[in-house]
Amino acid sequence: MQLIIDQGNTSLKAGWFRGEKLVRAETYSRVEELNTLLVQDVPDRIGIGSVAAKGEEIKNKLQTTAKSYVIDNTWPTPLVTKYATPTTLGIDRIAAAVGAWTLHPLSNLLVIDLGTCITYDLVDETGTYHGGNITPGLHMRFEAMHHYTARLPNPGVNWDISLVGNSTPTSLQSGVLYGIIGEMEGMISRYRHLFNPLRVCLTGGDAPFFESKVKESIFVVRNLVLIGLNTILTQHAE
Repeated sequence: MQLIIDQGNTSLKAGWFRGEKLVRAETYSRVEELNTLLVQDVPDRIGIGSVAAKGEEIKNKLQTTAKSYVIDNTWPTPLVTKYATPTTLGIDRIAAAVGAWTLHPLSNLLVIDLGTCITYDLVDETGTYHGGNITPGLHMRFEAMHHYTARLPNPGVNWDISLVGNSTPTSLQSGVLYGIIGEMEGMISRYRHLFNPLRVCLTGGDAPFFESKVKESIFVVRNLVLIGLNTILTQHAE
């Protein structure tokens, strides 16, 4: 059994794996919440990935006899990278790409992760990681318009908003949601011109909403980063 911890910008996710199978996944506010479970069920090893550069801090807070590893962008993966600045590549982007490749090897893959930022990452059918795009995430867009203007509020997300806003708050809500939908459809279309056929994998907490709105063939995998980190740790252990 492997325990995989993914520390994002806003939350901590943990997944328990038997081989490649994810048997349990939970979200926590603090790493200390895991310690009670670790007393009851000690994994063979623990892999920690953190975009917030807190991997060692998390490792030190775990109360367990299991061997723990902090997975970063220097670790080998099943992919060959063409990224010009690999030392700046976030472990979340690497892991999501590896997770998609684990599920769909020998395929052209576009991975879209709806997190604090929205990331687009391309892997071709040879297992080559090319890089991609980073744009502001959903909540960041609301915060930016509120912060950088004198009078625009931050109304927060409204998942049921119609296309045409009839007030300033609803115009902001519609603009953010339908702006992301249009961005995603445009990106997918452009990538399909470069690599076709192309599988599009959507992940992140807001992924199910956008799956139903985007007029492209996509599939959602909620725990894609955990799956990728598990693959990377397994390869290291072997």
